[in-house]
Amino acid sequence: MSHNPDPDEDDLGTIPAPHPVFHAEQALLGALLFDPRLLGDVAGISAGSFSTAAHAALFTAISTLPPPDPAEHAKNATWLNQVLIAGRDEARGLSASYLHTLIQVCPWPRHAPAYARMVEAEHVRRRLRAAADRLVQTVHDASLPQPVQAVLAEADALTVTVGDIATRFPPRAGILPRTPVPPPAVVHDHTEAAEEEQLLLATATARPADVESVRWLLAEDFTQPLHAGLWQCLTTLVRRHEPVDPVTVLWEAQRRGLLHDGSEPSDVLRLLAEPAGSVGHWGQRALTRSLLTAADQTGRRIQAYSDDPMNTPFQLVAGARRALADIGALRTRWQHATGHSHPPPTRAARASPAARRAPTVSPPARPVAAGRTP
Repeated sequence: MSHNPDPDEDDLGTIPAPHPVFHAEQALLGALLFDPRLLGDVAGISAGSFSTAAHAALFTAISTLPPPDPAEHAKNATWLNQVLIAGRDEARGLSASYLHTLIQVCPWPRHAPAYARMVEAEHVRRRLRAAADRLVQTVHDASLPQPVQAVLAEADALTVTVGDIATRFPPRAGILPRTPVPPPAVVHDHTEAAEEEQLLLATATARPADVESVRWLLAEDFTQPLHAGLWQCLTTLVRRHEPVDPVTVLWEAQRRGLLHDGSEPSDVLRLLAEPAGSVGHWGQRALTRSLLTAADQTGRRIQAYSDDPMNTPFQLVAGARRALADIGALRTRWQHATGHSHPPPTRAARASPAARRAPTVSPPARPVAAGRTP
């Protein structure tokens, strides 16, 4: 005969655990349900540290309800009933049987601090991944009126997240993630970028006196290797106080081996012979692309680190800080170029609603493995 499940029926214990942390969460909650006094040994986690709404609701109830008298708790399930009533307000599928399942699957209640550390470590991974996701999404959001400011705000929020994590998991010297860095992603139109870089090079060649005003622009900000090399030629000639025109730049390019890739001298001369606009304008455009590209790569690196379960929280902090340093250097140059800065954002706290009634629970019964003493 087929079984039609009741919508309120508890099936939480039969759902396959997608990650090992699910078992750690069950063990921790089981320990706290069996002996609520262990809550004092658990630090660094909150309801938001859990991977499911049901577990979060139970932890909230356990940590907010007054603890029971140990002797009374051993004889009856009054406190467990109160936990269930409070927890069902957030997780309707919770039942008495699931609370007993949690108690049964906990290997050793006294290991609660170790289980809590596992839960906290996995929460760190999820927090870091979510912050990196927001950064990457912001980079690719073409609707933003001020993309650089928005990206820097998300980078600030990611930096705050990493700092919060570091207070609990300070990075250790020499320990960096071994996760391969993902390849760069295209975050701009290369055709448009190439055209604007050509205009920048031509305008700087026609007005070499303006090159000093864009000292914040580096060769690494260009998307094309030839353009990066030509910019180095231009800045070198300006720094030496030598004549600057298309021919002198071409000669410097030949000396640096820039024509070995098959570039024709006539093409380089044409590229440098059509100035338009101002050096500062095109320079800021190039720097903007460079900053957005770096932010995208930073976010993708941190995503990759977070997705690798072999990375410890210590490694995640060290790797994230190393990745964020790239944005920090570009931010400094951007502020020199534009005079803009952006304060880090603040996050609003969330409130939890009140509890509802639920079925009753029978007294806890903790199994003891053969040959073990609680």
